[in-house]
Amino acid sequence: MPAILIHGVPDTHHVWDGVRRHLTRTDVEAWDLPGFGAPRPEGFTSTKEEYVDWLIDRLERVGEPVDLVGHDWGCILTARVASLRPDLVRTWAGGNGPVNAGYVWHPLAKIWQDPVAGDRFMDELEPEAFTKDVAAGFDVPVDLAGDMVGRVDAPMKDSVLRLYRSAVTMGAQWEPELARVTAPCLVFWGVRDPACRIEFGEKLAVSLRASGIVRLDCNHWPLLQKPAEVAAAIETHWRTPAGQGS
Repeated sequence: MPAILIHGVPDTHHVWDGVRRHLTRTDVEAWDLPGFGAPRPEGFTSTKEEYVDWLIDRLERVGEPVDLVGHDWGCILTARVASLRPDLVRTWAGGNGPVNAGYVWHPLAKIWQDPVAGDRFMDELEPEAFTKDVAAGFDVPVDLAGDMVGRVDAPMKDSVLRLYRSAVTMGAQWEPELARVTAPCLVFWGVRDPACRIEFGEKLAVSLRASGIVRLDCNHWPLLQKPAEVAAAIETHWRTPAGQGS
């Protein structure tokens, strides 16, 4: 059975490159979400529900339960998939993506959710300045921040805005059904994340009945800051017999 890695915002599958270099298994795929390095299907409007449906459709085509891993929005979306279609997921792991009614969206998310301020932000986005903001605000190495920002094109900008505007009350909507997840779960979290505080990683671990949480001494992007540690944690998790917890 393969392992499927799902990125967040504003990322593509390349955010997993460092982690993948530390993995020993070869049946690992990192997918691009529509609008994030991949074309959007005709009529696709980039809502959170459409992303979940898209993931379910692709996972159904795999033909067997997978080891599903997500970061940031990838964590949120894959947790939702695991709650709606537990038959598709052998194990689940995710980090730095809160699914909790008490979570308040971070300041940039609130800008993106505002039709006027969000559109202005994307229209005026200057790659060099945004790279510096990501590097300084989230401790991302500047070269990796530049790679990330360099992939932010017009479809991604539009997809980000549409996704966040569909998700104002995501936590209250999706948290209750986390109880339906049956796969063994692992939560990993950068403890110095100002946008998604560690307490929401702890709450996610409780909601998913994970045995605990892997706390990483980094910011929002453990995949970029602690790739070897993330790889080691999820490979250990994958070796856990299904049904025994993480």
